Amino acid sequence: MGKEFMSQQLLSDFDSQSACKRLLERCDLLAGFSALKDGVLRAYLTPEHQLANQQVADWMNAAGMSTWQDQVGNVWGRYEGNLPKAPALILGSHLDTVPYAGRYDGILGVLSAIELVSELNEKHIRFDHAIEIVGFCDEEGTRFGTTLIGSKALAGLWQDDWLSVTDEDGISMAQALKNFGLDPEQCANAKLNSEKVLGFWELHIEQGPVLEAEDLPVGIVTGIAGARRASIQLKGQAGHAGTTPMNLRRDSLCGAAEITLAIEKIANTVGGDLVATVGQMFTKPGAVNVISGQTLLSLDVRSQNDQLRDQVIETINDTSEVIAGRRNLELSWSHTHRAAAVMCEQSFQEVFAQAIDTVFMSRLPIRYLPSGAGHDAMAMAEICPMAMLFLRSPRGLSHHPDESVIPEDVNAALRVFFQSLTIYMTGITSE
Repeated sequence: MGKEFMSQQLLSDFDSQSACKRLLERCDLLAGFSALKDGVLRAYLTPEHQLANQQVADWMNAAGMSTWQDQVGNVWGRYEGNLPKAPALILGSHLDTVPYAGRYDGILGVLSAIELVSELNEKHIRFDHAIEIVGFCDEEGTRFGTTLIGSKALAGLWQDDWLSVTDEDGISMAQALKNFGLDPEQCANAKLNSEKVLGFWELHIEQGPVLEAEDLPVGIVTGIAGARRASIQLKGQAGHAGTTPMNLRRDSLCGAAEITLAIEKIANTVGGDLVATVGQMFTKPGAVNVISGQTLLSLDVRSQNDQLRDQVIETINDTSEVIAGRRNLELSWSHTHRAAAVMCEQSFQEVFAQAIDTVFMSRLPIRYLPSGAGHDAMAMAEICPMAMLFLRSPRGLSHHPDESVIPEDVNAALRVFFQSLTIYMTGITSE
């Protein structure tokens, strides 16, 4: 009862309105660290990345944290606990962006965490366990095409062959690290000791339409969907568009169109959290007056249930073979990506649910939902339990200049995250 009273008292004293205003102003400021004059672009190991790291470190210092930059370019802050050798709870998200990005994807999660620590520091409150905040350096993979570099390095998943990957200007990652002031030979040493980590929490905009459709400011993530991607190639026969009768054609594009609609129907039939997308289609020879002789289409299938996802891909494959056979087309597959689903820690979800009930006095439905997008939390799950809290995305829009948030939602998310933090940290003090 005493711990519950303490966490509720901290929440009642939290000036979340001021924190929200400052947070949104800081998001605007970081948007100015961009390689584009007419949009936001902050890629890995660039001058903009360096400026953002320094600015975030300054804000961490002002919040009472010690700061450092690790071997791959993640920026860190630590708010020490009463027991310096006890494992820490890590909060954070990413600071890099896609080209012409919004200003909240990733960034809001890092700056929200700083606001929570700032509140604790202002009230001279420390828990037994430290709180660490990380601003991941490369979640998006914009520059080198290698996503989750910062979090994978922490999880011990660094790959030395990444060093030879080059950007569009021919600069290798190894050279870019040197230009940034880092030693390429030390990247693997960014790995964290799992025994020193309690868990990882990430506050993130939903990047989808579910919370908005249900008029909810926040939701609890159950897990991050596993994804498989493939390229499907269909070969027919190119021919003159004016002289080849319809019944004698082997049109690969028509076959690809039928397969695309079949994929949509299969995914709709399965339902649940499973999604299947054909996002690209390329046809050869690609002339207005020539029947398509060869078509390549992409396939992206995601679900929190890896077994179900794989079964659906088999169904898509079988259906595609039937369509190709009926149309006298050659069919071939090339599997290009596979990532297993990662589930969020149940006990952390329960903490978030308790916090939502407290903040909204049990008047807000608690919405559990999957994340179809990948996040740094996926990699962090390799070394510690993780959890994510979603914030409503107006119009479900993200990776776009018009990406936005509702200030009242941000205020609510700050209060929920702060209450979650105090519930959890006061709860483990006596363990």
